[in-house]
Amino acid sequence: MLFTAKTRSLAVAAILLAPCTATLAETPEERGLAIAIEGDKRDQGYVDSTANMKMILRNRAGKESTRNVRIKSLEVEGDGDKSLSIFDEPADVKGTTSLTWSHSTKPDEQWLYLPALKRVKRISSKNKSGPFMGSEFAFEDIGSQEVDKYTYKYLRDEDFESAKTFVMERYPTDKNSGYTKQVVWIEQDRYIALKLEFYDRKGSLLKTLVSSDFQQYLDKFWRPSTLEMTNHQSGKSTTLVFSDYQFQTGLKSSDFSKNALKKQ
Repeated sequence: MLFTAKTRSLAVAAILLAPCTATLAETPEERGLAIAIEGDKRDQGYVDSTANMKMILRNRAGKESTRNVRIKSLEVEGDGDKSLSIFDEPADVKGTTSLTWSHSTKPDEQWLYLPALKRVKRISSKNKSGPFMGSEFAFEDIGSQEVDKYTYKYLRDEDFESAKTFVMERYPTDKNSGYTKQVVWIEQDRYIALKLEFYDRKGSLLKTLVSSDFQQYLDKFWRPSTLEMTNHQSGKSTTLVFSDYQFQTGLKSSDFSKNALKKQ
């Protein structure tokens, strides 16, 4: 899901050959890319995962509604991850299932199964900036964040909530992205994203994502327990709370087929 990066192009991989790239890269662009590559490298090899997720939606007045979701993810060697989001509660969304095939160098493929209509709807790559199930997360936010989806520019070192971070900009390569740029705060010790600012097509700050309560699994993989997305323009926010993470459960590619959408 969000902040899971898995692939590198040959051009990107070549930068890894330089010694101590993350700290000695010559240009801000090279250094930003090197930081992204290091974060990618540290999260490789998880194979697959499952988790439960509580989605809490808040309107401008602070009124909340909650959805319970099951999440499944599959690591794909040489390309982006595949993921399923299965909505179990409340009754009006029960059985709704989202499928994402993330890609490195081409647009993600995404589908939504709507049980009331008994049909699978494909999400157009031109509509990826639309809201995911009424939340402040866009469809493009929920795919794995492949290195090659962006170009990068290191800005500065900065403390964020007592952690030393790299701050860099990244620019989507997809012309249909809803963002002109994103600013990312990457913790220097674990190379995990703590904060992310999203700028809309006009270049204005649209929303901010803060990830917290990280837990380590299999002595290697860090996952946030809480994601807080705040939309500065609408006044709305969405909190995602994850629990019961399991890794290497035996999921297969066939579990993430379009036919599997109706069988969850």
